[in-house]
Amino acid sequence: MIRHISADFIIPVIGKPIKNGVISINERGEILNLYDCESSGLITEAIERFEGIIVPGLVNSHCHLELSHLAGNIEGGKGLIPFINAVIDQRSADEQTILQAMEQADKAMYENGIVAVGDISNNSLSKNIKKSSPIHYHTFVEFLGFDPKNAKSIFNKATQVLEDFAPMRASLAPHAPYSVSRELLKLFQKNKAGDHELTSLHNQESENENELYRYKTGGFIDFYKNLNLNIDFFRPRARNSIQSLLPLFSKEQRILLVHNTFTSLKDIHFAKHFNRDIHWCFCPGANLYIEKRLPKIEMFTSHDFNITLGTDSLASNDKLCILSELKTLREHFPSLPFTETIRWATINGAIFLGIDQKYGSIEKGKTPGLNLITNTNGLELTASSVIKKLI
Repeated sequence: MIRHISADFIIPVIGKPIKNGVISINERGEILNLYDCESSGLITEAIERFEGIIVPGLVNSHCHLELSHLAGNIEGGKGLIPFINAVIDQRSADEQTILQAMEQADKAMYENGIVAVGDISNNSLSKNIKKSSPIHYHTFVEFLGFDPKNAKSIFNKATQVLEDFAPMRASLAPHAPYSVSRELLKLFQKNKAGDHELTSLHNQESENENELYRYKTGGFIDFYKNLNLNIDFFRPRARNSIQSLLPLFSKEQRILLVHNTFTSLKDIHFAKHFNRDIHWCFCPGANLYIEKRLPKIEMFTSHDFNITLGTDSLASNDKLCILSELKTLREHFPSLPFTETIRWATINGAIFLGIDQKYGSIEKGKTPGLNLITNTNGLELTASSVIKKLI
């Protein structure tokens, strides 16, 4: 059965918005054709008409499904280090509680129009949920350890988790500059397991991270002391964290830098000219929840970067909803048009994950999923905009 679906506007993402356009789609969700208002007169069957904007399925390029059981448990606005300490203290729970919370979060993301997720995992507990989900998952198996003496054992454990996820799409990902030793990163670069070309790194989520790398000062010094970790081995680099770590990544890798709350213009120029395949992910809801601050997004948009959006976790966000992230961007950066930010939430994330042949845009032959956004103002979101999954 072929359905013909129309709305006030269709944003195919690849191409200009179509006013009163029509999408023809088969029972498998494959786009058969896309008509403008004039050519839609060729359709002889009934057309389903909606008020609002139709967009492709959304891509959440950074999530922590395994922290879903922490929803509402951690007080926001205290900064990154108190947040990390709270996660360390509270993340343990019985397996059934964790599984149930992940199942609910997966279902909520699907209902929120999300079709693909880049998910951070420290273990393989989420495998069966991802395997049975209608959402496409790429799992980033996260490894962390700042003490160089533990690098080999930590890396071996991470590669075992990676093997546990086979044959699903998965790859290894270092956690953050303040939690991964150079020795661990060197082992990582020798690895070719899984989809090794795809990786992710939490980047400059706190100014303390830059202070650590520049001067060996700031809040992470006490953080390590509280963990009984002697960091005499660490030498400051007299430059920000990302400038210190990027040279340790391979040119063949696609690197997603996540958060970037305290990334400077100098960091951006360094990244742009260092000849690495870098993609930038913003998680506005989590940034406000943890640090009460957003990245200086205007610095990024003036360059030809592939920008994506993520939700982070329910430990650091009220919901796993990309539309909510888009509305937050609209509130704080009103000059950013929705026709641009919807690219961040769809095709750009699909490009990073390597699934843009199927997802990310409304094009003939693709099965991207379709969402209807209502309570809009022309081609712009409003505070009351809501999303409904159509396909």
